[in-house]
Amino acid sequence: MTKIIGLTGGIGSGKTMVAEYIKSLGIPVYIADDEARKLMMSDKIIKAISNEFGNGILDNGKLNREKLAQLVFNNPEKLQKLNNIVHPEVKKHFYTWVEKHKNYPFVVKEAAILFESGSNKYCDAVITITSPIETRLQRVIERDNTDRESVLKRMQNQWTDEQRIAKSDYVIHNLSVDATKKQVDEILKLLKNQ
Repeated sequence: MTKIIGLTGGIGSGKTMVAEYIKSLGIPVYIADDEARKLMMSDKIIKAISNEFGNGILDNGKLNREKLAQLVFNNPEKLQKLNNIVHPEVKKHFYTWVEKHKNYPFVVKEAAILFESGSNKYCDAVITITSPIETRLQRVIERDNTDRESVLKRMQNQWTDEQRIAKSDYVIHNLSVDATKKQVDEILKLLKNQ
């Protein structure tokens, strides 16, 4: 049976880089945030979200992601309501995807909130990526063209590295691209030999 390997880390830790590297080695990688974004454009989810949060988050029948983000990100209760709508759909989509890749010994599920969403329970192993906080801040500020305070707020909504590490099977310390790729190679070798 295909094993599911969770890949997680805080915002700006380097999850995308690691996921892309793993994908380049021919291992299927499911990017949960990207798939959730696509699923949120479906009529079914748009309807459920607008029923929960009102039509003010729609522009011409389409979801206005910025309005929705402003509404939920500093409100844990509203964020939970949104997650309760989106996560079950992502979970169903993921298992359909796994079925399509069942001939692989393992697949990787990259998810920023793997632990927060409880998805780690369905993984055979979890890899956490860490990176110094200042490095993470700089990456996200540049990537999202945002400010330090906004990034820090987003970080506060996620688990800490310490919390993730305590529940992970493998840890990658992302300090440089080459060193990170070496760590990934070592972990993949261990996974293939299990």
